[in-house]
Amino acid sequence: MSCALTQGYTLGCRDAVGGIKEIRIASFNPTGTFATNLSGIVTAFTGYASGTAGSNAFYRYELTKNTSMLSEALTSSLENGTVFYDQQVNFVINKLQVQVRNQLMFMARSRVVAIVTDYNGQHYLIGAENGADVSAATADTGTAFGDRSGYSTTIQGLERFPMYAVSGSILANLTASGNMAGATNGGGL
Repeated sequence: MSCALTQGYTLGCRDAVGGIKEIRIASFNPTGTFATNLSGIVTAFTGYASGTAGSNAFYRYELTKNTSMLSEALTSSLENGTVFYDQQVNFVINKLQVQVRNQLMFMARSRVVAIVTDYNGQHYLIGAENGADVSAATADTGTAFGDRSGYSTTIQGLERFPMYAVSGSILANLTASGNMAGATNGGGL
């Protein structure tokens, strides 16, 4: 059988935490590629700008803790003989700001790829082969003084394979140095 299991799993320490810390987003490049090592970890990208602002550069969005998450669901159809993975990252940016609104609008109008960093220090690639799309977004002011005034955005990728892990050693060279003017610590960018 070509899809036979190759190993089991042993319970480890309970030292994982939830949530995502930041997300890096770039315009999807249909001719771009990525290289993986023998473990399947992404170790290099081709066709994405390295460290400078411009076409296909990754831009870093810092996120407020306890507000954002990454999920992946396997969908299988026995009748159709298909399996695919629904990858979704839901993130929140506090404070309504024109610069953030504009970037979210550009993001919604194009396909993107995203590298998500969780609070365990792991990095995951969303939309690796097909790109990902903004599937939902809201901007709201809240009602009471203590309510959030900001943005909530969902990026969704549909892929043949589960999300790839990304080597942390390549992130600094992928991330553009430009941040939005006027963004504040509470604003998340």
